Order: sequence, then structure tokens, then C-alpha cells
Amino acid sequence: MPPTLRLPLPSRAVFSMAERVRLVFGHDGVATITLCHPPLNIYDLDMRDGLIEAITAVRDVPDVRCVVLAAEGKHFSAGADLSEFGTAESIFDARRIRWDRDPWLPLVNLPVPTLCALHGYALGSGLEMSLLCDLRIASEDSVMGLPETKLGMLPAAGGTQSLTAAIGPVTALPLVLSGRNIDAAEALRLGIVAEVVPPDDLDSRTAELAGQLARIDQPVARALRRCLRAANDLPLSDGLAVERRSARLVAGSVGEVQTP
Repeated sequence: MPPTLRLPLPSRAVFSMAERVRLVFGHDGVATITLCHPPLNIYDLDMRDGLIEAITAVRDVPDVRCVVLAAEGKHFSAGADLSEFGTAESIFDARRIRWDRDPWLPLVNLPVPTLCALHGYALGSGLEMSLLCDLRIASEDSVMGLPETKLGMLPAAGGTQSLTAAIGPVTALPLVLSGRNIDAAEALRLGIVAEVVPPDDLDSRTAELAGQLARIDQPVARALRRCLRAANDLPLSDGLAVERRSARLVAGSVGEVQTP
């Protein structure tokens, strides 16, 4: 179960979620969820449960204004623990177990901006969870890919949808079909990541970006995310309608704040 949180939180609070995930509520409204299963941060059922607990805890704290997803060790995540698939009667049963309770929709539905810091391997589920964040920043040593096709599987932790939404079907299709890995420079060129930095600068640059996101007025940040997602999900006319409604809501909320 997620920890019972004291509201408002102190300036820095640290919680361990299962054995695989750490949650830190830091300064300026930034919450950091860290994968703690080095060296490869393999995504297994324990990590899944820890992520669900962390995301639920973040969602329930109104002081949080930005969420960072990061990882300990040399690699962000090399993907799912395939040995767990062997404990089920079939690969389909193994996938169903994961689908019955996964952190992907809760991550997408967080009401605040999300930022993912990638380094080393970000493969399979590792890359897929990062694609569900609003922004991705990568170190120069990052290696990314969706190798599931080579294993006779689909990248079904959101990969077919989130990668296509990020870079378009024409660009996403060859990557998914081939299962090949790409480096950080190519990921930047394709639009998978927003920025590439030297490895030694990843933490500081991530903190800087998170601080910028956390300083955006919450109604504005939520409205911007809603509008940008509408651009992917809806026809242009419907997206423009979402933009107009969001602009009116933001103007109303700002007016309420300024009214003495």
C-alpha cells in the first residue's frame, strides 16, 4: 500500500516503494520517481507495483507541480524481466498479468507535467515508460529501442501508440518493425527526446527543466497539456475547440486569483 502522506509535505520527503522504486518530494513542488534496480533496472512485477504506489502517492499530493522519472545506476532500464514470462502458462498469460494492473495509464493521467531523464539503455518497457512522459531528456550515452518484434512480441507497454504520437507513423513504423537500437543523436533528430546533454550534466539539466515546469501556473500547465494532447488525439476543428475552452478556463482561474 502507498505510504500515508502528511499534507502539506516538508520541503524534502523520501519514501521507498517496494524494493524497486524510490519517491522523493523535493523543493519547489518537484517529485522524483527513481527506478532502483541496478545495474539494468529491469522492469518486473515488483517494479510495476512500486511505480503504481509512487504514481498514486504523487497524484494525491496537491503541492506537486512536476514529476521527474529517473533511474539509478548505469542504465535507465533495459526492459522487462523476460524470465517472469516463463512462470506463466503462456506468453499471453504473462502479458495479461501485466495488463491487469499496470502503471501506464496512471502515469499518463497525472495532472502535472512529467519529465523523464534517460541514460544508458532505454529499451523495451524502459523506453515505453519514458514515452508516456511529456518530455524526455537524454545523456549522450543513451541507447534506445523497441526490440520486442525480434522476440515475437509487440511493444505493448504503450509503445505502438506513444512512439507514433511522438514522431508520426511514417517514422515510427521502421523502428518498431526492425527493433533496431538508436543512439541519443538519432533520437534527438527523430523527435523522441527534446534535448541531449553530456552524461555529467544530465542531473543538473533535469533539475533545471523540472524547476521551470514547476514554476508554470498549475491551471496553465494543465491546460497546455490538455491542448497538446488534443492535437494528437482529435481532428483540427475539435482540437481548436479544446484550445478555446481551455483558454477561457485559464482566464477565469487567473481572474479569480487576482480578484481581492
